[in-house]
Amino acid sequence: MKRWFKYIKPYLPFFILGPLCMIIEVVGEMMMPKLLATIMDYGLGEKDASQASGFVKWIYEVLGEGRSPFVIAIMVGMIMTAIIMMLGGVGGAYFGAKASVNFAADLREDLFRHVQKFSFANIDKFSTGSLVTRLTNDVTQMMNFMNMLLRMCLRSPGMLIGGIIMAISLNPTLTLTIAVVFPLLLIAIAIIISIGFPRFAKMQEKIDALNATVQESVTNVRVVKSFVREDYEIDKFANSNANLKKAGRNAIGVMIFMSPVMTFFMNATTIAVMWFGGNMLIDSTMTTGDMTAFVTYITQILSSLMMVTMMFVGMSRAIASGKRIAEVLDEKLDITDEGISEEDAQRVVNKGDIEFKNVSYRYYKNSEEKVIDNVNLKIEAGKTVGIIGSTGSGKTTLVSLISRLYDVDEGEVLVDGVNVKNYSLFNLREGVGVVLQKNVLFSGTIEENLRWGNENATMEEIRAAAESAQADGFVMAFNDGYDTVLDQGGTNVSGGQKQRLCIARALLKQPKIIIFDDSTSAVDTATEAKIRTAFRTSLKDSTKIIIAQRISSVIDADQIIVINDGKITGVGTHDELIGNNTEYQEIYYSQMDKKEAN
Repeated sequence: MKRWFKYIKPYLPFFILGPLCMIIEVVGEMMMPKLLATIMDYGLGEKDASQASGFVKWIYEVLGEGRSPFVIAIMVGMIMTAIIMMLGGVGGAYFGAKASVNFAADLREDLFRHVQKFSFANIDKFSTGSLVTRLTNDVTQMMNFMNMLLRMCLRSPGMLIGGIIMAISLNPTLTLTIAVVFPLLLIAIAIIISIGFPRFAKMQEKIDALNATVQESVTNVRVVKSFVREDYEIDKFANSNANLKKAGRNAIGVMIFMSPVMTFFMNATTIAVMWFGGNMLIDSTMTTGDMTAFVTYITQILSSLMMVTMMFVGMSRAIASGKRIAEVLDEKLDITDEGISEEDAQRVVNKGDIEFKNVSYRYYKNSEEKVIDNVNLKIEAGKTVGIIGSTGSGKTTLVSLISRLYDVDEGEVLVDGVNVKNYSLFNLREGVGVVLQKNVLFSGTIEENLRWGNENATMEEIRAAAESAQADGFVMAFNDGYDTVLDQGGTNVSGGQKQRLCIARALLKQPKIIIFDDSTSAVDTATEAKIRTAFRTSLKDSTKIIIAQRISSVIDADQIIVINDGKITGVGTHDELIGNNTEYQEIYYSQMDKKEAN
């Protein structure tokens, strides 16, 4: 509860006022049957008002003899009570909604902030679909339960206790019928909830799977269509949907017994009350008004139990969702600024020197296989360095260690002679620009996307970066130029255009170290050559690391690094490697042979 109180505390007045307003409604519900009974008993003449005491006697004395004024006065009282009840109900609903919505908003924001701090290793523990479900559906379940709780936490017990007190005051003997029903009803509720709770947790997992399927299919819709795999994706979705339907049916199927069970006990109790109460009416030991009020109170008591039961059902879903949210919030961040000194926190990347000292890294910490194995490497500031190697050789993982997207398992990575762990994450990553292998653009205008590199850049600086990336030409060809709106993921531009926009975004950042992770693979060789030429002027003081599959992308680099199975097998210029490195020769001649064949 301590965890969730953090989100309750700022809105504590709403959390208090909501239930208090509902108490007003409960008091009215307790009064209404009594007022109705008064009209029936004294209005129909079963009781003599002149012989009454308390409130009834006071009204009789004020209004004088006659049934009509007396009945009208009670009815006016009932109308006023109904109005006050309405105000209490509206107030309870308003404050309950305000409290629960704010609770959910703060929780969702906290959850999103925490996810944003995840390293790649943290993110790998959760699927995208699962994180989306936890941020949306699970938080909504918590919000719905909180709203229900605020509206019923005092209303249900209030109705239950008040109903029992009023029923006993009317006829203690007849109230004993409830004592028989209660234990049986509670046992039935406990059985239903114990079966349903784990099924709701299972249902949330199936929602994860469905969201993951939808996200993957929609994101990669172009691939699906190009391979004519629509039918396969439809079947895949249908399978996930069927699994969710089955899980939902299993969970809700148990809970649907709740209402019939409650109705059965309510009707059984009402029949028992009518049977024994009817005999009392015949014996004149109970009046018609009291009998009517008693039935109403019994109904209120059982209704309050149904509300409590629904709270337990909502709670079972909320607990399942709360555990899933807690898993994300409790996920320990493995890459943080924790422990760095104030001096380290102020340090920035000034030059761009890079050094790897005996660096090793494993994706799976219990595995003996190393993705990066004992790498030693120095890269001077301002140099252009190419990294080449077969697919899966560890090229991207190696450069990811520079900006601490992953942390080394052994050894250390130095930037400007300082361990990367002695920089704040913000300052380190501010000094390192990355154009990823998978280019990502966001919904919004082209200008808004480019400003990710520098939100304060002038339009001249934006266009200069785009020109260096060979993007200005095609952008200006659009009707709206830099105000052209991109779809989510940049699906309304080509792969090559997307790559050039991502390069322009990184250039606008003007980092001391910039990494191009196979970022010109969708660009023709002539355009790529122009981009490399532009690098020499726009990034002349930056350390440039180019990961590539094509020899032509790195052939002019000051230094080329050859990687195989996580190990550096060669370092040198193109001429040096072509003369003494077998792996580089194989890559070079295989590409040259293909080029000549074409």
